[in-house]
Amino acid sequence: TKQQQQQQQQQQHRKKHRHHRKVNMSKDIKNNNGDGNDGPKKVDNMLRLPSNAELIEGAGKVTMDEPQMWGRGIVNDIKRTVGTHWVEEMTNFNQKTIAVTFLVFISVIAPTLTFGAVYGKATENNIGAIETIIATAWVGVVYSLIGGMPTCIVGSTGPVLAFSTVIYNMSKSLDVPFLTFNAWVSVWLFAYTLIAGFFDLTRYVRLATRFTDEIFALLIVSIFVMDAIGDPFSDVGLLHYMNPDHASHTELEEEDPNYAYISSGFLSVILGLGTTSLIFFFRGFRHSPFFCNDGIRTSIHDFSVTLSVVVWTLVRELIFEHVETESLSVPDEIEPTFACCDSSCNTFFPDDCEGQAEAAGTRSWLVDFGDLNGKNWIPIMAAAPAILAFVLCYLDNGITWHLINHKSHNLKHGEAYNYDLCLNGFFNFVNGLLGLPWLVATTVPCIIHLNALADKDRDGNFLEVQETRLTMFFSHLMVGLSLLVLNVLKLLPLPVLYGVFLFMGLSSLPNIQFWNRFLLFFQQPSKYAKNCYTEHMEKRRIHMYTILQIGFFALVFLVQNLKAIAIIFPLMTLLCIPARLYLLPYFFEGWELLLLDGEDESIEQWAEAKEQSVRRYEESKHLSSMEESSSDHDGGDSVDNSQDYHA
Repeated sequence: TKQQQQQQQQQQHRKKHRHHRKVNMSKDIKNNNGDGNDGPKKVDNMLRLPSNAELIEGAGKVTMDEPQMWGRGIVNDIKRTVGTHWVEEMTNFNQKTIAVTFLVFISVIAPTLTFGAVYGKATENNIGAIETIIATAWVGVVYSLIGGMPTCIVGSTGPVLAFSTVIYNMSKSLDVPFLTFNAWVSVWLFAYTLIAGFFDLTRYVRLATRFTDEIFALLIVSIFVMDAIGDPFSDVGLLHYMNPDHASHTELEEEDPNYAYISSGFLSVILGLGTTSLIFFFRGFRHSPFFCNDGIRTSIHDFSVTLSVVVWTLVRELIFEHVETESLSVPDEIEPTFACCDSSCNTFFPDDCEGQAEAAGTRSWLVDFGDLNGKNWIPIMAAAPAILAFVLCYLDNGITWHLINHKSHNLKHGEAYNYDLCLNGFFNFVNGLLGLPWLVATTVPCIIHLNALADKDRDGNFLEVQETRLTMFFSHLMVGLSLLVLNVLKLLPLPVLYGVFLFMGLSSLPNIQFWNRFLLFFQQPSKYAKNCYTEHMEKRRIHMYTILQIGFFALVFLVQNLKAIAIIFPLMTLLCIPARLYLLPYFFEGWELLLLDGEDESIEQWAEAKEQSVRRYEESKHLSSMEESSSDHDGGDSVDNSQDYHA
């Protein structure tokens, strides 16, 4: 009958339709699982959602770059950076260049003078503030012109200061002049950096991952915050002004009998916190609707630090002119710090010749390499402490460079680890020859410089960075020119600069994932920020990783703040690298380490693979259900049922 013919046609159509679906499904199986010879087994695999560990092979593993031996690394660094982008980096002058120049100058001049004063105490004035200013100025200017990574700021650091103190104590024990012994150590240091660059030893630093980088970054940020608010390990910081025995109160009481420490202390705290608050207030205009155009908002944002320093300095000078506060300790004249009692210049004036009216002169700017006090083996013996000096410079520079050049910062002009390490060795050799302090990359000023040059979205993600040499060139040129206007620097209240330090530390925290994960301990899980590790990992696993990182941070922090062992602080930081490579894989799967510690590109690749696997699983599951439904309808004789299924 006509009705039976119609039913047969519909059944044939369903069989043909099922056949095409099976063919397509077989093709998908072959594409995803191999050649498709094991039919039923492959179908089962297709219906199984792959585990997170199966999405990317070798997830979470850290690999070393191919070595560039025999100087090829140095040559490639020069070609990749100076040889390619020098003209662009020397000509991209704009408003941001001016604003960032003032910011870097303020960020550099205060610690330079502070370190200079500490060097003077640690080396009995063989090195002082004048030497520190000159070293920072000339190295910064020259490095900005020929360096490979001009985003990185060079300056004095605590570990280098601690090692210089060790060198000074060794020279006293050996009974040789400190500057001569230091100069010979500098010669060997330069030789070691050349060897490291020639054989591409810096590739080992690049094994550091976010785990190590962020421990180091949070450590440096904590130092700036503590130094601004009040360091429990020293008398530095705003809250210490409330202590009547603070050194600044003693000096001011000698100058003014009516001096009241409590008034000075309160004003110092107000100046410091006010400076920090006003900087954040000015920076908030960048994404606000206030003012008539974006140009004005951008200008206020870019000059926020300079404006805040000027405002609170004027508040101190005009409104509270009768209340004394501590100012920058600035030398009076441009000459070597070490003044001599006699022509031999072996004794310091006035400490070693109290009855003498005036100094016989100052030490020579050039160190006498032959002044060995009869110990001609000193040049060879200096090779031993130079090994520790090399490790210190290698780690201080390398970890900071690795942190700044993280892929999330979107720097496009390349890295120059080998070339810049050799340059740093040369700079420190010249400084040793002139009796100046060694300099290395300084982490927090580098971070401040990078953030100031960057354009970010509302969430703080880097969009692009103005990679320029001009900001470092002009700022360090200003450091050198400040020698001509030392009296002007004395007008800057030290509490205002503490406020700048506090801003530097606090503004860096939101970009540190370690800090953001630490805050998760105090947040409601349903309110966690949406990212790969919060969406795909168990909460307890995230907290476990953070606790392990806190443990390593506490260990490094403790070593850094104990003066007796502070010199091994870089070595403790270095130990974080093998801990990440060999210890953490015992506690976490590779894909978990990838999400928490991997590069952004690898994380995006994993997330894309996860999304595709879920989509394929849902599609195959849907096809399977369609097949089962179709089989159930095959035995039916009802025309209505067949018509409904066909529809």
